Amino acid sequence: METHTLTMRETRRYEVVQQVIAGRKTMAEASQLLGVKERQGYRVKASVIEKGIRGAIHGNKGKRPWNVLSADLLEKVVRLRKEVYIGFNDRHFTEKLAESEGLEIGREKVRQTLRSASIRPERVARKPKHRQRRERRSREASVLQMDASPHDWLEGRGPWLDLTHATDDATNREWGHFELAETTEGYFRQAMDIFSRNGLPESIYVDRHSIFWTDREQTPEEQFLNKRPATEFGRAMSELGIGIIYAHSAQAKGRVERTGGTHQDRLVSELRLANAKTLEEANIVAKKYFKNYNKKFTRQAKDMKKAWRPVPENIDLKHTLCWKYKRVVRNDNTVSLDGAILQIPPSNVRCSFAKAVVEMHKLLDGTITIHYKNNEIARFKAKTASYKADGQMKINRPMSWYPPKSAVPPQPMATKNYGSQPAPLS
Repeated sequence: METHTLTMRETRRYEVVQQVIAGRKTMAEASQLLGVKERQGYRVKASVIEKGIRGAIHGNKGKRPWNVLSADLLEKVVRLRKEVYIGFNDRHFTEKLAESEGLEIGREKVRQTLRSASIRPERVARKPKHRQRRERRSREASVLQMDASPHDWLEGRGPWLDLTHATDDATNREWGHFELAETTEGYFRQAMDIFSRNGLPESIYVDRHSIFWTDREQTPEEQFLNKRPATEFGRAMSELGIGIIYAHSAQAKGRVERTGGTHQDRLVSELRLANAKTLEEANIVAKKYFKNYNKKFTRQAKDMKKAWRPVPENIDLKHTLCWKYKRVVRNDNTVSLDGAILQIPPSNVRCSFAKAVVEMHKLLDGTITIHYKNNEIARFKAKTASYKADGQMKINRPMSWYPPKSAVPPQPMATKNYGSQPAPLS
């Protein structure tokens, strides 16, 4: 005996039709409840009268679809994918089935067949994420978005340049200058210009460029202090108490990305008008351009109180926005950096610096300073830290040195006069 399980909808249909047959409802009322036309309602009523409760069930229920593919054909599709068309994606494999095998099968059916056979797609599509608009920060200097925009800014009149620029998240205020490439030095220069004129912001928003982010292993010192490895730029921001927010996509810091597109339109035209051909000429134009840009496009922040912090008196930006290296002093009181040997002069800080760990600062102007326990013990001009023309290593002498503390001059050793007798053995 054939049995069928009724759904709630089919049960409801049977009950309503029974009420029509019993005269408790009109066909117009029943059709409205069932969501069908009155004409179709009479068809359902006739089917229920003829077949009973089976009349409320759709006639195709339980039947095999006319267009179903045979199991042998589906097994052939799986076999071809595993043995012949290895590595083909679903769309490409479907096309090959039609072109080479004469099998006209829909792509969705091919996909379902392969997935049921545990054949995964070659490339898994990334699941879409729910994104929502981020509101601007309420105070100026709460967040500065920083980025670099490589472009043919001079339109063939000179070299390709990178516009290193920063945008205040709350006000749209812009700072920027040109560099030959996106480098740590370029960001140091941009930060120096902003911080020295305005103060220190609360945080900066950057991408995961290697200038800001590193995946290197922790040093023993970093492991001991439980600190995440940092780049030179990250180290400088940490010393200044500025937080770094890392964007996971370009859209996350879209404000600075969009202003980069604006500059590629407006600033390029200004450079063309000034016929700028060199990096220096481009920066002269950029300085005037950003001044006018801020007058037109800067908006008022929601909170009038600004978040800029003054640079502490005990912090020298030149010695923070720089490169720092640790070196162990050799026995002859020399250290090396970038292939140059630097001589540490005598100092009143320590009699000899041999085997001492010192910190070397390479400033933005190329000057190199050597520090020992917060004391500057040597300073070298940029041009002195180099090789000789003949390729011999040069011993670089400092610009100035600190004389040791005055001491009692050494006295001659006291000797006894033994006359012609030999001195006694000690």
